[in-house]
Amino acid sequence: MVRTRVYCKGLLEAEDFPVADISEHLDRSDTVVWVDFCGPSKDELHELAMELGLHELAVEDALSPHQRPKLDHYASHNFLACHAVDLNVDDGTLTETEIDAFINKRWLVTVRKDENFSLDPVIARWDRSTDLAVHGVSFLLYGLLDAVVDSYFDAVQRFDEFYDQISEGIFAERPIPPSEQKHWFQTRQALIRFHRLVVPMREAVSGLMRREHSTVADDLYPYYQDVYDHVLRVTESTDALRDLISTIVETNLSLRDYRTNQIAKQVTSWAAIIAVPTLITGWYGMNVPYPGYGEEWGVWLAALLVVVVSGGLYAVFRKRDWL
Repeated sequence: MVRTRVYCKGLLEAEDFPVADISEHLDRSDTVVWVDFCGPSKDELHELAMELGLHELAVEDALSPHQRPKLDHYASHNFLACHAVDLNVDDGTLTETEIDAFINKRWLVTVRKDENFSLDPVIARWDRSTDLAVHGVSFLLYGLLDAVVDSYFDAVQRFDEFYDQISEGIFAERPIPPSEQKHWFQTRQALIRFHRLVVPMREAVSGLMRREHSTVADDLYPYYQDVYDHVLRVTESTDALRDLISTIVETNLSLRDYRTNQIAKQVTSWAAIIAVPTLITGWYGMNVPYPGYGEEWGVWLAALLVVVVSGGLYAVFRKRDWL
């Protein structure tokens, strides 16, 4: 699937035109072209590479899966790799959509690996800010990055809500079932993957803002600085969440050991109480003469010893909170 647009002095002039017409639009000095590929074939991307002079290493990266976020500089353009994310806390899965961008002062080419990240909200942002559209590629790229970073904030908020619930639930008296423990582990793995995607974005956005390699218009530097600050906030939030997870894990282990000790104390206490009547009845059950042997008061003495000693142990254990 291919989407195309051409802007002339910040105004949308045409869209969804054939890729073959790109050169014709670029022949005019006041136009900016945007092309988006979703799951392109090698032939489609190589055809565009020949027309725009895309570097072969950048094209290879765009066709290869699982690129880490980065910004590469080439003679005629920059290559940016980033990822939009979507977190499903119900099953602890993090959906990653890789978005690659070829950036030139006259054109912007975006390559998405799949349709999990829709560009409709990005296009809506472009159409709402017609006063910034005069800055061309700088503005189009800002709108894309802003939408990507917004997906980071959504993921962080869902992580926060999930671990707030976990923090409250670990103090419940009921044991944690294995299915819930597995869910915790999967969500923790999702946070680790999310952190690995967010941290390199700081350098990528910072590289876009460096003036020696930048295609960013001066008027848009505050907007890119805002995106950079948002990436820093997300990074700090993920670091805080990782610390919180470590605390939750340590607290859960401590509580589990504490509950095990409580159960062991209760079982040991009841075993000591039950051992008393066993000892007394065993003593008086011997086939040898003893005080009260063959007498009715001997039976009452044995019963009294069972009640008094067992009751005394029960009172002591209750006082020490062992029962």
